[in-house]
Amino acid sequence: MDIDIDIAPDVDLHSLFGTAIRASMVTDGELKSHPVGYYFQDIPVDSITGLAAIPYDRSEEFGFFKMDLLTVHILKHFKSKEEMRTLQRKEPNWKLLDDEEVVKTLFHLGKHFDVISKVKPTSIQEIADVFALIRPNKRPLLHKYLENPNFFRTELFTKRDPMDMRKAHAIPYAILIVLQLHLIEQGRI
Repeated sequence: MDIDIDIAPDVDLHSLFGTAIRASMVTDGELKSHPVGYYFQDIPVDSITGLAAIPYDRSEEFGFFKMDLLTVHILKHFKSKEEMRTLQRKEPNWKLLDDEEVVKTLFHLGKHFDVISKVKPTSIQEIADVFALIRPNKRPLLHKYLENPNFFRTELFTKRDPMDMRKAHAIPYAILIVLQLHLIEQGRI
């Protein structure tokens, strides 16, 4: 099991979760730190590195699950959760997505102007669909999706490969794009 949690960039993880154990992975035969993974269970710790002694790709076999704490830098641009809630209910300027330079700045979508320019999203659901479509396993569905989005949407979010996007991740990421579009239009980023 793999759980992703988005956090603001200035969160001090060690002060909040002092007992969390950093996940590990084997790279070039050495135990290295996983870039964002932590365990909140009593997983064995390597005495030399201080990292989880079981690499993340094997930990489930032993009953452990990793949580990925993902830094979302856009969160630092908001004064409060209420401001974010207000903006996410407000329709953004979807025309901003026609500008490749704007798209280059978007959270996880910066390199996917080709897909955005074909889908031409005008809703949170359609942005979520783009997040699914940029996954390697779902890329071949683009032309079918463009012909009949509602019919192929179910297939977009059917997880057949670990790289496929779950709808539970795609919708919050799409909301972040809406927030980012508001910030861009307001000249705040």
